[in-house]
Amino acid sequence: MEICVIGTGYVGLVVGTCLAEMGNNVICVDNNEEKLDKLKQGIVPIFEPGLEELIKTNVAEKRLEFSSDLKNAVKKSLICFIAVGTPQGEDGSADLKYVCQVAESIGEAMNDYKIVVDKSTVPVGTADKVTEIIKSKTNHTFDVVSNPEFLKQGAAVDDFLKPDRVVVGSNSEKATKIMQELYAPFVRTGNPVIIMDVKSAEMTKYASNAFLAVKISYANEIANICEKIGADAEMVRIGMCSDKRIGSQFLFPGLGYGGSCFPKDVKALLKTAKENDCDTQMLSAADNINQLQRKLFVEKILKHYNNDINGKTFAVWGLAFKPKTDDMREAPSITIINALLEKGAKIQAYDPKAIESAKFHFKDKITYAKNAYDALDTADALLLLTEWNEFRRPDFKIIKNKLKTPLIFDGRNIYDRKHLIEDGFTYYGIGKA
Repeated sequence: MEICVIGTGYVGLVVGTCLAEMGNNVICVDNNEEKLDKLKQGIVPIFEPGLEELIKTNVAEKRLEFSSDLKNAVKKSLICFIAVGTPQGEDGSADLKYVCQVAESIGEAMNDYKIVVDKSTVPVGTADKVTEIIKSKTNHTFDVVSNPEFLKQGAAVDDFLKPDRVVVGSNSEKATKIMQELYAPFVRTGNPVIIMDVKSAEMTKYASNAFLAVKISYANEIANICEKIGADAEMVRIGMCSDKRIGSQFLFPGLGYGGSCFPKDVKALLKTAKENDCDTQMLSAADNINQLQRKLFVEKILKHYNNDINGKTFAVWGLAFKPKTDDMREAPSITIINALLEKGAKIQAYDPKAIESAKFHFKDKITYAKNAYDALDTADALLLLTEWNEFRRPDFKIIKNKLKTPLIFDGRNIYDRKHLIEDGFTYYGIGKA
């Protein structure tokens, strides 16, 4: 099929590349010429395992191209994916200005029947807005479809190529059949393409992310109770996860959720609910607990030092909001590091992929180490903020020798508390007395 994907951010790049991988001809459109030039050279602006290799392969096979000519891309394509950003507004709502601008441009470029696909995460009712905008610009027939993405950063390529399910919100039989044909190669193992009305598809994305956010915040609240009463949150988690009704995913206590999806989507859903006079106590609590979790971690550090960390140096392992990505949007590390800096602390940080992203947030307010062990030099304690695999089995003898005192604050519960204490460390985890 002939496809254009408008927006070469995280979602757009993965969607366009993976659709090209299945033999489609894809034009990825963006108005950032510098980014496009790099992509044409095979230089990918984000870190996502497997993506760079697929881009190079499909560009070489001439199935994938990058362009700033939106009008030409739309004219050539049957399916036009809108994958531009929907940043969070000051009131928590999703800002649709880029979606609306693209819809207007698509309408102006229309030359025959098109399927316009909302791939960006957008509030319920956005497809109706997009439809009205395009209608005002063209007399050609078209359908607007909602096709929310469910990509986990760090596993996005696999998620797209081997999806658990594909959700298509369509009110058109013609568009539905074409979308089913498009996704058929991705669901050969039997996972479903779920067809529903457009508004239900728009709601499914928010409902899914909000549920996972609630699950994370629930695990953190249970961990906080465990810490107070002397229970072990990890043992409680294992006991809960063995129940098939609950499952093990997203039930790890830690520093809370971050990234571009959960925080923004929860707030957008809260905003939608408020606009429709719906009480949302559970979602509000999940959002509040997520912020509280970072505050509690800082308070744990302050308590150890009797509220005086002025002049203390902390080694930080992990800056990205999760492993296998360089994304620092809403990362717990930002809140925690800024809180420590305000108290007069110094930070020596290392992350395998997010150093450049961190420089955007912290500038020269912190020191950036070349590797994990360099970050420990002359530090008073180690703070583990992101659970990268390379941090899971470090040489604790080196850690002990490099730190001024053998002290670890583990924000992700990846270390064995008992063994570390036996080795002479002072250890603080999440949900462990």
